[in-house]
Amino acid sequence: GVSAKSQRVLHFIPIHCIFSQLFQYTNNYNKMSTGVKVDDEIAATFQDFKLGQGEKLRYILYKIEGKEIIVTAGKGARSKTYEDFCDDLNDGECRYALIDLEFTTNDGRPTSKLVLLTWVPDDAKIKDKMIYAGSKEALKSALNGVGIHINCTDRQELDFETSVLPQVRKFA
Repeated sequence: GVSAKSQRVLHFIPIHCIFSQLFQYTNNYNKMSTGVKVDDEIAATFQDFKLGQGEKLRYILYKIEGKEIIVTAGKGARSKTYEDFCDDLNDGECRYALIDLEFTTNDGRPTSKLVLLTWVPDDAKIKDKMIYAGSKEALKSALNGVGIHINCTDRQELDFETSVLPQVRKFA
């Protein structure tokens, strides 16, 4: 049989899981260990972006403001290219980005995928690198449904053909 002690452990785990789920959904996209939360406007803008409604965009840039909240830092019109997007990322300055990437699959089909790209350049301040790494999960929760996440630390890792495209094609 199962001892009384092991029964208590079995009951504790599901209750803990339930409470962690409750807290996750009642705390503004779950403040992460860094204490950074996501601006409410991001989730609404994301829904429009995902559905192709409202402002027609190619990408949205996000930044952590005051080490407290992730906010929108910029937007790229639908007519912008991937190169324009890369130009909007500054060396030494961390950013998150949601980008609608259009590409051709390995079997020749045109398609597009939403990608969450984290730009944490090697020459950024160490504190910024740490806070961006520790706060990414909060943004991922707000951008529910984006399944492709790419981390870039230098311009070579941002290269579309050699770095980003091969990663994105895995999901096409």
